[in-house]
Amino acid sequence: MTKRILITGKNSYVGQSFTDYCSENEPGLIIDSVSVRGDEWQSLDFTSYDTILHCAGIAHNSSDSNLEDLYYQVNRDLTIAVATKAKAEGVKQFLFMSSMIVFGNHPSGKTYINAGTVPNPDNFYGDSKLQAEIGLEKLQSEDFKIAIVRPPMIYGKGSKGNYPLLAKLAKKSPIFPNYPNKRSMLYIGNLCRFISLVIKHNDAGKFHPQNAEYVQTSEMVMLIAEAYDHKIFMPKSFNFIINKMFRLNIIKKVFGELYYDQEMSRYKNRDYQKFDLKQSIILTEAVNEG
Repeated sequence: MTKRILITGKNSYVGQSFTDYCSENEPGLIIDSVSVRGDEWQSLDFTSYDTILHCAGIAHNSSDSNLEDLYYQVNRDLTIAVATKAKAEGVKQFLFMSSMIVFGNHPSGKTYINAGTVPNPDNFYGDSKLQAEIGLEKLQSEDFKIAIVRPPMIYGKGSKGNYPLLAKLAKKSPIFPNYPNKRSMLYIGNLCRFISLVIKHNDAGKFHPQNAEYVQTSEMVMLIAEAYDHKIFMPKSFNFIINKMFRLNIIKKVFGELYYDQEMSRYKNRDYQKFDLKQSIILTEAVNEG
């Protein structure tokens, strides 16, 4: 069965990765993409599309109050405007790339999220995503399915954000603390397979995909180092100091805990977690190196 998908956010990491994934693995999913900067997208005819995959948005976190209005304009208002047009023109499904950030972070740096956890964003980035979700839910109907995807940190070939910084450190540093922590992460290959399944089954609801196993920061650093045959010493002797420094944001970011209950990420017995952590690191770093 052929489906036509329009990706908003022509240069987005998820959008580009999903296009590449479908060209190699999903010939029945026909992909187009469009930039939604400016107003030109409003004249595009949506009637031939089955699904809008909305990847457009501001993807990085910022505490700059001067950007607050822009976050709401792009992450909330633009999202709702695109969805409103899609519904009016007969699109059957709208898939919104939201974020784990809607749940906020516990001040302790240890955040565990389960099915009963209520979204509680602690910055305007997270709140702009949550407000978009609320607006989208008002548009949902029997003929217009809304799928909201709240991924944790996404990594893979060409990814941005914290992963490249961690990889750079892993390739050069002779030492890194062996600190026990637990994080939900999502390899781009697993995410693309997940998105394809949601689209093919025309599903609706809120989804929380993640890798099959949690990530310990030191384990990820070690795997990256191994991909480059770089030896790195990982002592536990720094852990006492790290515990004393958890009030610092940089320590929370590197060694804090932020993870979903695995039950939240199960998806109707459909297997999307094709790549485990070691495989995903080997693929990411081997391809990047070449």
